[in-house]
Amino acid sequence: MKKEMWTAVLLVIAMAAGSLPAWAQQNYPVRPIRVLIPFPAAGAADTIGRTIAEPLAAQLRQTIVIDNRPGAAGRLATDLLAKAEPDGYTLLVGGVGPLAISPWLYKKLPYDAERDFLPITRAAEIINVMVVNPASGVRDPKQFIEWAKKRGDETRFGSSGPGQLDHLAGVNFQRLTGLRMTHVPYKGGGPALIDLVSGDLQVMLSTYVVAVPHVNAGRLRAIAVTTARRQPLLPDLPPIAETLPGFDISNWNAIFAPARTPARIAERLFAEFNKAMLVPEVKKRQNYAGIEPEGSPSREAFAKFMREERARWGKFIREAGIALE
Repeated sequence: MKKEMWTAVLLVIAMAAGSLPAWAQQNYPVRPIRVLIPFPAAGAADTIGRTIAEPLAAQLRQTIVIDNRPGAAGRLATDLLAKAEPDGYTLLVGGVGPLAISPWLYKKLPYDAERDFLPITRAAEIINVMVVNPASGVRDPKQFIEWAKKRGDETRFGSSGPGQLDHLAGVNFQRLTGLRMTHVPYKGGGPALIDLVSGDLQVMLSTYVVAVPHVNAGRLRAIAVTTARRQPLLPDLPPIAETLPGFDISNWNAIFAPARTPARIAERLFAEFNKAMLVPEVKKRQNYAGIEPEGSPSREAFAKFMREERARWGKFIREAGIALE
């Protein structure tokens, strides 16, 4: 074959190869999508992923594979996403802990929370509530502050572990009120709530889904939500911020892709996830688990939220002098 013909053939092959990424983006998705869940099955993040996966699969006409990868308080699955191919076929239901708090608590992380991930959309609010033992007679945050001031550092607040959101929420509560409470960390929120029921603890800022069996049974009393505004699922509970202006602890979960995921795919994911969140059955099943579906108005708005959230937690952790390593 003449040199000119070989040159033409090679040019055609090169052009065809160059068009493959564009074709793949245009026809995305062409194979199953894996969604990493940083915590075990049946937990809040798992519920978010599985309830959204069902309508999402129908919308995309593709299988959504839920892959639970618990470990290191969510950092294991987060690291897996950071190392995944940026092709839209590996996603993460990520949370405030690994992506906004951990970067400030740990000197060494296997990922860079700012550079390794592409924010797609906020997905849900896992509602946290302030819970007390009914024996205290406390019915709202103002009463609790007055009650705890009389007890001094005898007031013990529990958490699901050092550096966890409920721990930092308790530290923030102390700083805004001037209370001197004693922090008692546990390996999980469930054991801590048992000690709150027994009277060994006086308060927790627990996830609602873990606390609600005790609340419904009358063993504990929920007196407020930790977000800055009231939650539609619990309209009768005031936010702590009505007593302590500026108190705002959001236990958000969101969808992330690896950095460098093509914009066309990211926009498709944003649209499809937000559409899936509007399915009535998704809201019903998430509400049952103490979760409120909550999308973002745009990818840009969510990226801005992430920058602000990381900065806010960084400032708080520095000022509070909290360090785990």
